[in-house]
Amino acid sequence: MTAAEADELARRFEPLPAQDLLAWAAERFGDRIVLTCSWQFQSSVLVHMLHDAGLRVRIVELDTGLLFPETYATRDALIERYDLTVERVDPLRTVGEQAHDEGPELWLRDPDRCCALRKVAPLARALEGMDAWITGIRREQASTRAAARKVELDAGRGVVKVQPLADWTTEDVMGYLYAHDIPYNPLHDRGYPSIGCMPCTRAVAPGEDPRAGRWAGTGKVECGLHLPVAEGTAD
Repeated sequence: MTAAEADELARRFEPLPAQDLLAWAAERFGDRIVLTCSWQFQSSVLVHMLHDAGLRVRIVELDTGLLFPETYATRDALIERYDLTVERVDPLRTVGEQAHDEGPELWLRDPDRCCALRKVAPLARALEGMDAWITGIRREQASTRAAARKVELDAGRGVVKVQPLADWTTEDVMGYLYAHDIPYNPLHDRGYPSIGCMPCTRAVAPGEDPRAGRWAGTGKVECGLHLPVAEGTAD
């Protein structure tokens, strides 16, 4: 897909429902499209939409080995409810092996390095052979995501990013979950608007920036999954 075609598709789908974009993407890319799930509430919405429309899409979990118990429980609840097949892509080293090689608690000393090893590298493996990648990115989440489009060309990774919820607010998400009685991560009801790995995620106070609980005090706001990479360097 060319950048011009991606731009035209983004304009076409901007006013349309998320379900329309998912249906188009599943037909366009067939078995070469993947949904990555972090088991935050966007994952719950997208899983339900795909199931409701009878769309069979490859689903991948990037398991860092450091996720909250509630996150794993949410995954299990969604698998049971919707009879999902979920492929887990792990980092090349366990948490213990990483500590041996890199030193303990790498996430405190060099969170970018930790994310690169435990998230970004597994994503590259998950995207091998894929033409498109469905994400739960929403513009409201962070200033770094404010310009997200519903269809984008990620030239560095060699895929088209399909982002059906880009224009959804938190209220839109919660309304959809409640309306359809969908399992979702209970940490969202405990002050965690954004949920990542246990060592790098805390609850936020009312009125605090939703991303303030991620890598608090470091100035870091993105794990790297949704940052551009240079063409030919995705692996």
